[in-house]
Amino acid sequence: MLEPVVTPAALTIARPEPGEYAPYYGRYISLVLGADILGTLDSQRRQMMLLLSGRDESDGDFRYAPEKWSAKEVLGHICDTERIFAYRALRIARAGRTAIEGFEQDDYVRNGPFARAPMPEIIEDYIAVRRATLTLLRNLEEGAWARRGVANKNEITVRALAYIIAGHELHHRRILEEKYFSGLGS
Repeated sequence: MLEPVVTPAALTIARPEPGEYAPYYGRYISLVLGADILGTLDSQRRQMMLLLSGRDESDGDFRYAPEKWSAKEVLGHICDTERIFAYRALRIARAGRTAIEGFEQDDYVRNGPFARAPMPEIIEDYIAVRRATLTLLRNLEEGAWARRGVANKNEITVRALAYIIAGHELHHRRILEEKYFSGLGS
């Protein structure tokens, strides 16, 4: 008799514990409720789409203070950061042993195309990035989630990276809701 095959979608991914990530990232992980990280990431995509639905260029170019990023730059930052963290998760999940360098978020935003890109294009990029992240994570084998690697000079697990991606997006979505789109029918 054949045993049933457990698919990655049927896995329960435990929340990461403090020793699985640098303390700084606890601020993002703590924002993520529950233990269904794949469901959370998918739900976030829908929530972000509701927030961004109907936004125009003036909404995207809005800055709530002179030295702050525009809404388009915030969304671009979310995309860049998710790409980088998903890449880290891929490398570590595949048992890569080479340490992964950090990145400077302000340089990435400053040198990114976000300020001049049309808002719909940045929204489409967000959708594509989140779908790619979900595809990667949904197809990990059970043992990959607990694998450890070094990124930005800190040891981290794949499951911690998944929670950081979700918490980072939630942190910035709340900022978009409160400081950028609060008076615009969000």
